[in-house]
Amino acid sequence: MKVVITGGSGFVGLLLGRRIAQLGKLTNSGGKSHDVDEIVLFDIAPPEPEARDLDKRIRIEIGEISDKARVAQLIDRKDMSVFHLASVLSGGGEQDFDLAMRVNLQGQLNVLEAARALGSTPKVVFASSIAVFGGGNMPKTVGDETKQTPQTTYGTTKAMGELLINYYTRKGFIDGRSARLPTVIVRPGKPNRAASSFASGVFREPLNGVACVLPVGEETIMPVLGYRNIVEGFIRLHEAKAGMLGEDRGVTFPAINVTVREMIESLKRVAGNRHLGEIRVEKDPAIERIVATWPTALNFDRAKKIGLPLDPSLDSIVKAYIDDYL
Repeated sequence: MKVVITGGSGFVGLLLGRRIAQLGKLTNSGGKSHDVDEIVLFDIAPPEPEARDLDKRIRIEIGEISDKARVAQLIDRKDMSVFHLASVLSGGGEQDFDLAMRVNLQGQLNVLEAARALGSTPKVVFASSIAVFGGGNMPKTVGDETKQTPQTTYGTTKAMGELLINYYTRKGFIDGRSARLPTVIVRPGKPNRAASSFASGVFREPLNGVACVLPVGEETIMPVLGYRNIVEGFIRLHEAKAGMLGEDRGVTFPAINVTVREMIESLKRVAGNRHLGEIRVEKDPAIERIVATWPTALNFDRAKKIGLPLDPSLDSIVKAYIDDYL
């Protein structure tokens, strides 16, 4: 079996590729287990040099997700699965509408059309986001049955993507699944253009001994999930039987709801005697507007039935980051 991971040079894409290589097997849409002999990490740029120590089955391919012919070159075997992670993130989407549409919408159509052309109903797992729900008059807790009213370019393209996954699955072209993700923490490396980047920075920068400037107040609430369980959730959603998903293939991932203040308190508890960089608040109205459109609590009953994992505590996420990266 061949696996293509778009956005594969990113933090989650690399971890997912390594995890699939470690497992060595995945099931196809017919429920049969197959050995994975090829894993392609496709992205606009290669991973950082320190991240390129990869399994021999993994190879890196560079290109644009908006390039239909290039995508079709990679999605080229009947026995394959696709994890579609490539995306312009929230902050970048608000700054460049045309880029977001080209990458997030046209890029996904390219993936779906290439998968449809195979004629083998391959599994396609799409990385969506809780940004599909929007804010404003949303109920306090949202979930798979909540009407989606996204209020950002990013959230809108993700909602479109979920509808496309449902439609292509209903037509029998693919066996699609949408992973509706909360904020992923703790991401190592440099900050990215996601409006939620501060939710990792509040841990990462102080642990590295440098200052962290928060663009939102400490009272801000965010549903979060640790990167280990994000990756495991992708795998379990891929492996879930189609009958467990029904017609709506979008599954809201489990998350714990924490304030920025609780993030800081967890950091201090787990860090122990480590010297921490300064944390201060300098509110950014643009980031605050985006964050205000996101839900603050999730209902993930379907995810629990499927067996998607949840972190036991915020402290456990911070401990995992220290163990893995520090």
